[in-house]
Formats: sequence, C-alpha cells, structure tokens
Amino acid sequence: MNRPADVKSWLAAQERKALLRFITCGSVDDGKSTLIGRLLYETRQIFDDQLAALEADSRKHGTQGEAIDFALLVDGLSAEREQGITIDVAYRYFASEKRKFIVADTPGHEQYTRNMVTGASTADLAVLLVDARKGVLTQTRRHSYLAKLVGIRRFVLAVNKMDLVDFDQGAFEAIAADYRAFAETIGVDEWVAIPVSALSGDNVAARSPTVPWYSGPSLLDHLEAVPVDAEADVAKPLRMPVQWVNRPHQDFRGFTGQIASGTVTAGDDVRILPSGRLTRIVRIVTGDGDLDQAVAGQSVTLTFADEVDCSRGDVIAAAADPAEVADQFEAAMVWMDEHELIPGRGYWLKLGTQTVTATVHRPKYEVNVNTLEHLAASTLGLNAIGVAEIATDREIVFEPYATGDSSPNRVLGGFILIDKLTNATVACGMLHFALRRAHNIHRQHLDVSRETHATLKGQKPAVLWFTGLSGAGKSTIANLVEQKLVARGRHTFLLDGDNVRHGLNRDLGFTEADRIENIRRVGELARLMADAGLIVMTAFISPFRAEREMVRKMIPDGEFIEVFVDTPLAEAEKRDTKGLYAKARAGELKNFTGIDSPYEPPEQPEIRIDTTAMGPDAAAELIVEELMKRR
Repeated sequence: MNRPADVKSWLAAQERKALLRFITCGSVDDGKSTLIGRLLYETRQIFDDQLAALEADSRKHGTQGEAIDFALLVDGLSAEREQGITIDVAYRYFASEKRKFIVADTPGHEQYTRNMVTGASTADLAVLLVDARKGVLTQTRRHSYLAKLVGIRRFVLAVNKMDLVDFDQGAFEAIAADYRAFAETIGVDEWVAIPVSALSGDNVAARSPTVPWYSGPSLLDHLEAVPVDAEADVAKPLRMPVQWVNRPHQDFRGFTGQIASGTVTAGDDVRILPSGRLTRIVRIVTGDGDLDQAVAGQSVTLTFADEVDCSRGDVIAAAADPAEVADQFEAAMVWMDEHELIPGRGYWLKLGTQTVTATVHRPKYEVNVNTLEHLAASTLGLNAIGVAEIATDREIVFEPYATGDSSPNRVLGGFILIDKLTNATVACGMLHFALRRAHNIHRQHLDVSRETHATLKGQKPAVLWFTGLSGAGKSTIANLVEQKLVARGRHTFLLDGDNVRHGLNRDLGFTEADRIENIRRVGELARLMADAGLIVMTAFISPFRAEREMVRKMIPDGEFIEVFVDTPLAEAEKRDTKGLYAKARAGELKNFTGIDSPYEPPEQPEIRIDTTAMGPDAAAELIVEELMKRR
C-alpha cells in the first residue's frame, strides 16, 4: 500500500542528488570505454537483458575471450567495434547512492581532438587514463592541456591495467611523478592518482585488497566526494541570458531563461545588459508556481517592476556587479572544421543567447600542444589551437571564460563560430579579456549629419557595387555609369580595383584572406563616401558572397545596389587583353579567380547585366535608369 509513496520519496531523493559531469580521456587503448563499462556494471546500471546482449556481443566483437568486454557498453558504432577504438563522444548516465553522473567517453586519437573538446566543454572533472605499462604519453599531455583549456580544474590520473604490471607500486609512483612535473607546467593543481584495473574492477567502485600499499579512495569514492562546479556557480553574481520574452496575454510580460550563475530573489535590483537599464524583480515564475528565490541551473521567468526594453540576447545581471560589455576581445580557439580559418571573414558568433557577426584577425600564435610551444601562424587548420583577436559587429555581454580558481564562466565566456554559408560549427573558443581599445575608442558625434551632406548635394547617396569575373567589363561599365551620372549633375566617385591596389591596398596580395581584407577596406571607404552624400561606384571582382554581404550590412538599407556583371568564363578569357587568364592556366598566377580560386555569383543582385546580350553603353544606361527609379 505504501509503494507509491516509496516511489515518490525515492524519486525525490534522486532529484536532490548532486550531478557530476566528467569525461574519460587519454591515449588510444588505455581502457577508457572499459572503465566506464565497469562503472556502469558495478553501480548496477545494467538491466538483465542488456547484460545478456553484452555477453553475446562480447563473444562476437569482444577482445577478452569468453569474459565480458565492458567497452562494448560504450563503443556503439560499428567502426568502433571493428577497430576496438572510440571515434565519437559517447555519453552515459548512471547514479550511485550518493550522486548522479553523466560521463562522456572521448576518443584518444589525435585526429578526433575536436570530439574530445566537445565532450570536455561541459565537464567538471577529467579522468585521464594511463596504461601502467606505457606511462604518460604525448596524448596524455595533449588531453590534459585541452581539458585545462576548456575550464576543467579537477583531474584524476587513473593508472589503468595495473594487473599487467603485477600491481607494482614503483611503476605507479613513477607515472605519478612524471605527470606531477607536467601538471605544474600547465597549471593543474587539483589532481589525484589512483591505481586501477578496469578489466578486473580493482579500485574502480571499491578499495581493492590486491593493492595494499595504496591508501587513497577508489575511483567511485573520489567521484562521489569531489566538489561540483554547479555548486560554485551559485556563489557568483547573478547572470541570466534571456532566451524568450514570454507574453501569453496583454496582462503578463516575463523574461525566460536559465540562470547561469548566482541567485535571484523577488525584490532584487537588477541591471539589463547591454543597455545598462535598472529595474527590480517582482516575480519569479515557474511551471510549478512562483518562487521566492531561484539559483544557478534553474529555468525561470522573471517579471520586472518597470517597462524596460529587454529581449532575447540581453542578460539580466546583478545591479551592483554587472558583467562586462565590449566588441573586441582576445580569445583562445580550437578550430574544428576541415576548411581553414580565413582571417577577416565574417562568421556567426554564438555566446549564450547572443548571436552576432564576428571577424577573426590573423592568429597571434598557434599552440603546439605536445610541447606547449607558441608557433607563428597565419591561419588555423583542423584541430589546431590558437589565440587571436576577435571583433564583433556590436557590443556583447561577456565574462572571461577562466577566472583563476573559480569554476569557468561557460555561458558568457565560451562561444562557437558558425560558417555563414554552410551553417557548420567551425570553432569553439574561450574569451580571455576585452581589448583596451574596445573601451578607449568611442564614436565621435558630428554635428553635420550624412543627411545634411546629401541635402547639400541634392541627391540620395548610394553604393553601386559592381561584381563579376576579371574581364567581365565591370570597370568599363562603371566608368560609363559615372559619366552619365555626372552629365545629369550628380556627385559621384568611382573606386576601381586596380587603382585601389596601387595605394590604399598596396600591402595586400591575392590570397583568400587578403582578398577579404581588400573588400573590407573598400567597403569601409565606400561607406564613408556615401556618408558624405556621394553616389559611389566600386568595380571589384569581390568573389565571395560573405564579403559582399558584409559590405551590404555596412551601408544603410536601400543604399547598397549590387550589380552583377554576368559574363561566362570563356567569354571573359576572350576579352583578356592583359593575358592574365593565360598566365593563370599556365600556373604563373596563383589564386586567380575563375581558375584556381572560386567566384561565388550573387544569388539575388539588385541589377544583373548579361554582357553577352548587351553592350557597355546600353548596360550603363539601364543601370542609371534603375538608380533614378530608386531616388
């Protein structure tokens, strides 16, 4: 009769247990998957049917003969079972009498570094496995550095396969001493070494009599006792990124999100960032009713005493201790895409609930994780780790990712970069600090506005952006357009690609990164000229959509007019009086658009000129007429 009550009390007890997230990492074949499988088995997380399936799989795919191969509980991909390795990150949930756990089994191969970083990004602790026969290896050091980089402060050095060295104390202590020397160099202070045998279970869930010389805790005992970062987050100042404005009817307006850190109480004064406006919390609303107080980790809806502007991406912070706001930063990044970083290109940056356009400057250096040496780098490739400066198109609310001995600020300090064209996540990163120039440089208010400049000239400013292959006729048509506009009394200026490279951009080459910087500079110059009230024409190949879109966003709505001078490659080659295409095909010119560098045609240009069907003068007349319609 009391069973329902018993079930409810048991569920309530489970909810009250603290949750520890940890990863297993280390070199290949050190026994990471076997250790997790043993933990699941020892904590009785495997049902009878799962155990029967495991025994059958062990006979078919296992590496332990007739014995159970616990690694198969975690290695679920067919390629993992065939090769006996971990490729992707595998998450498993289990619980003991004292605590709940989510463990991420991460791959040991260097080529899967990005997978390992993904698993480590939410972990409180790292269990580094070391083969007792091999000792501390390069990948052990690599994973230690990566785990420290993403904010993990507590480590367990699990010296595995002790049964294969007859539980030799000297071998264990030598490995611990070796790791101690390395840990000091990367700033890892909180770590313990535990001798284990994942295969036989020694010191995994309970102290083993086979290791009488070891007096420390078993692995599970240590995992149950180690402090959890979520508990430390409660002691920090309030930070709640707004995910959603909750407006079910006209009499209610609340702001919903998960509290990243700190505590909020009804009646607290808070500051809305980045605007800085102050207000007071009236209610803390949840699906189970109002609360008097909420803490880090809880998802709530807050209501304010005042009608203040607050929307998705804003951050509700403690009034007396707000987060920082800036638009330029130094950051560490792990590059996760097969295509290299292109400095100067615009990427989406997601930080908490904020999404902005960000450009990454040329890296300050790349880190050789094996030696910790800082290497000169012009870009970052797959699995590379480097430090670079980042600029965003508007100010964002942030906190430094690492804060000394405190838990990392993952929500407002950790970010990802997304390619705008493919929507692929290309990097993850950790903000170090805002650059001083982000605070020291402010826009100067000018009394003579761009509207005044335009009125004096009696025209509406515009930027006519001519794009197309080399030899398409961009400069010819743009020159004719300017002549026709001047004949109508318009104030104009023509920026030509070749001319600009003789002066403003003479320091740039033709690599992808330099092409992007070339367009960025021209875009800024065109914007300033439009601010002066001019009709600006630019004739540049500008091969990449992302950079043309970047310039479009610099210019006020309706003033950017993309003119696609559409000429087939074969026709452009016929018109090539400079012989550039011939040199490119002969290999004498590298990174030539249309030959060994791509051209991405506009998808929806304001004006398209088919030069195979229209001559330059007719094209210029069409463009002028179209421009006049927009005035």
